[in-house]
Amino acid sequence: MLKDFFSPKTTWNELLEEEFKKPYMRQLEAFLEGELKRGETVYPPMHQVFQAFHQTPYEQVNVVIVGQDPYHGPGQAHGLAFSVAEGVKPPPSLKNIFKELEMDLEEKKPESGCLSHWADQGVFLLNTTLTVRARQAKSHADQGWETFTDRVIQRLSEREDPLVFVLWGQFAHQKCAFLKNKKTPHLVLTAAHPSPFSAYHGFLGCRHFSQINTFLKSQGKTSIKWVL
Repeated sequence: MLKDFFSPKTTWNELLEEEFKKPYMRQLEAFLEGELKRGETVYPPMHQVFQAFHQTPYEQVNVVIVGQDPYHGPGQAHGLAFSVAEGVKPPPSLKNIFKELEMDLEEKKPESGCLSHWADQGVFLLNTTLTVRARQAKSHADQGWETFTDRVIQRLSEREDPLVFVLWGQFAHQKCAFLKNKKTPHLVLTAAHPSPFSAYHGFLGCRHFSQINTFLKSQGKTSIKWVL
């Protein structure tokens, strides 16, 4: 089921193919099939669950931004963490991200809430949990997705070239255990979640966007154009 929607003939597929054969993945698939059979609405649509992998190839990842779970409102989630589909009003968390972006880089905030242009530049937008039941945050937590995304983070941490890992919120912070690759000096940035409940407790003012670009330049990489 899920493997059918993944990225065939890519490095992502080569690195993660064995995960789809493991018992936890079969249990996750059974859970998702049960949700759909009961008539539950699941976001994002199944063909977009792995959109981050489709849009940002493993070799092109320079920045990893880890979120929690997809937005659970109609038409919002499309497989990229913190992003909404084109034409959809930005949710509060994304508004705070844009607010921080505007304060940090002194640029006008983006007009669109779709972050595909970030993904196209090597920003891998990964949620800890890749699906959610409509209008029920965290409803697909502890069903197996966390094990899968742990493996994804681990694989990225094995890269020989330094990457930037951006961890916003408690769920993302738990991924730190997989970033202890002493051979590669990755930059790890942590802050509170951009949700209105926590943004004023460590997210706003973190200046992560400028820190990311400074680090990328120091590694001879191209900085990210956050605002187009």
